[in-house]
Formats: sequence, C-alpha cells, structure tokens
Amino acid sequence: MAKILVVDDEQVLVKGIKFNLEHEGYQVEVGYDGEQAVELAREGRFDLIILDLMMPKIDGLQACMRIREFSNVPVIMLTAKGEDADKIMGFECGADDYITKPFNILELKARVRALLRRSGAAVQKQSGGVLTAGHIRLDSGERAAWKDGERVELTAKEFDLMELLMRNPGRVYSRENLLNVVWGYEYIGDYRTVDVHVRRLREKLELDPANPEYIRTKWGVGYYLASQAEHKNG
Repeated sequence: MAKILVVDDEQVLVKGIKFNLEHEGYQVEVGYDGEQAVELAREGRFDLIILDLMMPKIDGLQACMRIREFSNVPVIMLTAKGEDADKIMGFECGADDYITKPFNILELKARVRALLRRSGAAVQKQSGGVLTAGHIRLDSGERAAWKDGERVELTAKEFDLMELLMRNPGRVYSRENLLNVVWGYEYIGDYRTVDVHVRRLREKLELDPANPEYIRTKWGVGYYLASQAEHKNG
C-alpha cells in the first residue's frame, strides 16, 4: 500500500483529497503548513507527497527544497497560480509534477497513479541493470546515480529522464516525446518543464554543465545522449 503525505492549509481541501485517496486504497497522512510538511517528510517513509505552494510559516517551494535535502520522494505541487513562471519555479525547487487549483479530483488521482507507477515499478525492477556513459553511472534496480564515482541524488523524474536517454544513446527526443514518455501525459504549453529537468541533470551529472559531454541538445529538435562513437569524435 502506497503511503502519501498531503499538506495544504485549506483543511476542507485536505479532507477531500484524503478521503478520495484512501478510497483508492492509499494510506494518507496530512499536514497544514510548510514546516509540518518538512517534519512529516523527515519522520515518515512516504511514496509520494502532495504539497501546496502557498502555505503558512514556509511556502511549498521552500518546503520542497528542504525535503530535497534528504529525500527524492516524488512531489506533486498544488497551487492557485497558473502562470508558467510559477510552474517552472516549482520544478526548479525539485517538484516532479504540478497541478493548478481548482482541479478535478480524477485528474489528481491520475497524476498520483502515474508517478507511483513509474517510481514504484522501477524500484521493484531488480533486473534493470547498470547503465554507464563515461563518468555517469545509473543503477536501474536501486534507482541510484553516480558522477565520477560520487553518489548523486536525483528526483524521480530526473532519474526517469536520464534512464530513458541512457537506454537509447544517439536517439533524439523532442520535448513533446519526453513529456509523453517520462511524464506519462501531455503538459500543454509546458515544454520548458523538460528544459528545466535537462539543465538540472547537467548540473548534477556533467563534469562541465556549460559544455556537456553526454546530455546533448539537437538544436530545433530536442535532447539526446551522445553515443560512444560521437563522444570519441568530440
């Protein structure tokens, strides 16, 4: 049974989300401010966190950044704001998904299932093997990553994106392709989500993020992992 943490200062909304997720068979704990979110996330082993953006004490962005200091649990950010800049900021702080209020509870449940399916299925897949690209190493079974022998923490979506690229070196994926494959549904007009995650992967895994060796851009098309032959040729 997946364990989910829901944190929002709107108690009626929290009650409704909790009821609907428990009806789906999930175990749900709740909180009502940003500091509580961090404390509960640190104390409990959650499979997913649903976090409101605007909360008392510390906001959802700060809470998400603090949670990312000790956990890579998938995070869905809730917000009443719909501007692209707010969404990008959420991803910058480590969120894996973003949903704007007011939302249909069926949509939220679909997002929850998609994130749990991808992160949970991957954790259980013990035969996934180890993928390497120069100084970058990924262990699909452990959901772990290393840069030049040093362990690197990736969020669920960062890992999924990097694993896809490493399993298909040389194949160029458009932003739309990556959204559909990695996120599992379409983000209409939010293709910059991919750009943010690629930049974060470069910062975490490339020796020189400004001049990436492996996570390459095909201008006007999309992103790909440099094949061994291409890397040798510069």
